[in-house]
Amino acid sequence: MAVLLSTKAATMAMWRDALLAVDPTLEIRMFPDAGEPADIEAAVVWTAHDMAELRRYPNLRLIVSMGAGVDHLLRPPGPPPGIPVARLVDRMLTTQMGEWVLLNVLRFHRQDLEYRAQQRDRVWLELDAPVTAERRVGILGLGELGTHAAGLLRGLGFPVMGWTRRPRQVEGVETFHGADGLAAMAARSAILVCLLPLTPETRGIVNAGLLARLPRGAFVINGARGGHVVDADLLAALDSGQVAAAALDVFQPEPLPPEHPYWSHPRVVMTPHAASITIPSSAAPQVVENIHRARAGRPLINLVDFSAGY
Repeated sequence: MAVLLSTKAATMAMWRDALLAVDPTLEIRMFPDAGEPADIEAAVVWTAHDMAELRRYPNLRLIVSMGAGVDHLLRPPGPPPGIPVARLVDRMLTTQMGEWVLLNVLRFHRQDLEYRAQQRDRVWLELDAPVTAERRVGILGLGELGTHAAGLLRGLGFPVMGWTRRPRQVEGVETFHGADGLAAMAARSAILVCLLPLTPETRGIVNAGLLARLPRGAFVINGARGGHVVDADLLAALDSGQVAAAALDVFQPEPLPPEHPYWSHPRVVMTPHAASITIPSSAAPQVVENIHRARAGRPLINLVDFSAGY
């Protein structure tokens, strides 16, 4: 039996080598060279792979997403019925996202945009020093990524709040849930960070209503999915000064079209969906573990809950 690998051409060989380093007995086939469809027992895929194509493999018993997010797998027609889907919960992914969140929280907190503008204009002016304990950060989503980022921010002295759809407690974090909790947290968030999974319930959550509840001059950071943000609403909030600046790593669509206003907006900092990039050598052991578990009929790790959408 064989494992089908489907990702960007630039990283396909890296993934193959990483999987074989863990288990040299694996037979790896790199899409589109799948060979005999009946041979495929597992598919390790990323965002561009068509879920309808996976219905070609009659003996498929496992699908693995090459990242923490699985919204790309849930688009119609979705995975083949009855086939379990696992996602990655990887230390390196979590670490990288925490670094990116810290980078942008500190960028805004320490007035980096203002100092860069002064440098450009050759202005020598010391701005008022910010007080970390007075800059409250609200995090949308307290899963693996959100909880890790919250701990890093707390370690620097920021007061941290977190919102989830259902009640959840995280040590040292003031938590909120539900619609009322979302409004209450937003009203106190000097910096709002989105690290939610993208589901029908969270799509468009960063909209005009939520942005209007933030303290005037708040900052927005989105490292989750582009679908969480209503672009027109964020641009309007930036232009009015309701939002002072935004750091965005994810967009809808991707790549972002060259005519999109974000590219040239003076108060938008962009990265090309690079906040947290899967490193094959780090992720491969858990992928191979799930392949072995699927073969043996044992419970899978990091199994996706389709009822929750992540």
